[in-house]
Amino acid sequence: MSNQKFQGVWPALFTPVHPDGKLNLPQLEKLIELMISQELDGIYLLGSTGQGFLFSEEERKEIAAHTIRIVNGRLPVMVQVGAMNTEESIRLARHAAEKGADGISSVGPIYYGGGGEMAFTHYRRIAQATDLPFFPYQIGGSTSNEVIKKLLDLPQVKGMKLTTAKLLEIGTIRNMAGNRWQLFSGADELICQAAISGAVGAIGTFYNMFGPTCKHVRAGFLEGRVQEAHDFMLAFQGFIEKIIPYVWTFINRGMALKYDIHIGPPKPPLLAPEMPWDDEEIVRMMEEVDSYGLMKETI
Repeated sequence: MSNQKFQGVWPALFTPVHPDGKLNLPQLEKLIELMISQELDGIYLLGSTGQGFLFSEEERKEIAAHTIRIVNGRLPVMVQVGAMNTEESIRLARHAAEKGADGISSVGPIYYGGGGEMAFTHYRRIAQATDLPFFPYQIGGSTSNEVIKKLLDLPQVKGMKLTTAKLLEIGTIRNMAGNRWQLFSGADELICQAAISGAVGAIGTFYNMFGPTCKHVRAGFLEGRVQEAHDFMLAFQGFIEKIIPYVWTFINRGMALKYDIHIGPPKPPLLAPEMPWDDEEIVRMMEEVDSYGLMKETI
């Protein structure tokens, strides 16, 4: 698959579960079909939003296999395979390749702080486990420039997912990699700003809920509709800031009200605190965000 397929707006897909925490396959299929019908650009599977680290290895394989089967080539699928240990990550990477994923991604080493050499070795072994395009997942500037330089020498690495609020970090990596890498921003609240710094795509939680609107605004921004993007981003950031303390509760109820898709409770230790809004207010908040996607393109 061409690297040019790795761009645009990708939801970090929710993983619907039953009350017992087991995969809710009918709801997963419904969610995937929604993303396809909305003509989003790809699916990022089993990252933080998909609660990947809270499922067992076998459950992650099951979710990946079902997702790839349901998508059936209609969108590119990138599977996050990072795990507590590198060997499990390698097994997940090989499984994703076997099932037909288009790319893989992985966070750096978890828990143990071993510096740049540990991070690079972890990434290198995962990258070399398959022929799939590999996108290391940097969270909060956790990958040093020295590691970036080494990753540039690995032919399997085709880009990165950069979940950072520091636009300079994105720009620095873009300047180091040039056109060799496809960079995805991972902070929903910076979807337009990150594009200025060199991100060719965006992967995020709220693209499950507002995918068409975010895609419309980002495309318009790249075409020069700056005022529209300015107004949207301020409203979007305000929305995110307001609901973050209740994010799992809001996601669950919001997706049910908007799309009749039931994500289910978050897996422990994640919590779903009671929200201060009723259904009418939740709908109003979502409609306010979506109103920007309905603007006439006259700006």
